[in-house]
Amino acid sequence: MTRQFAGTPIPAIAVVDPAGKSLDLGAQDGPVLLNLWATWCAPCVKEMPQLDALAAELDGEVRVITVSQDLRGAEVVTPFFARTGLTRLEPWLDPETALSAQFTPEGALPLTILFDASGKEVLRVAGGYEWDSPEAAALIRESLAAK
Repeated sequence: MTRQFAGTPIPAIAVVDPAGKSLDLGAQDGPVLLNLWATWCAPCVKEMPQLDALAAELDGEVRVITVSQDLRGAEVVTPFFARTGLTRLEPWLDPETALSAQFTPEGALPLTILFDASGKEVLRVAGGYEWDSPEAAALIRESLAAK
């Protein structure tokens, strides 16, 4: 967990869902918890149901956006979402891995970054984290309040 990149703006990168709907990350209105993950990353797979539960808990406060860094995109992400029964998360794709190139040049996943309502980075968590722990929601709320 680090705050060394605090103040870095959320990138104005567009991601897409399997149907081709686009989401401009830079145009978000409100706080965002951005998670970069992949189906081949064991800690990432473990976090997804936890992030789904966290998205429900933070509904109306923070938008949780998970973006797959799988090169095969929807081909592997769609079945993963179907198998795991995620109800709050959306299957956003970044098959060109533009976000990984910007945030994790060494390719380390998962990576989760909290951005405040003005789109500035507040907190970064590299590697796995227990997002379903009572501390997780508190950490996010406290980090946003401390801004």
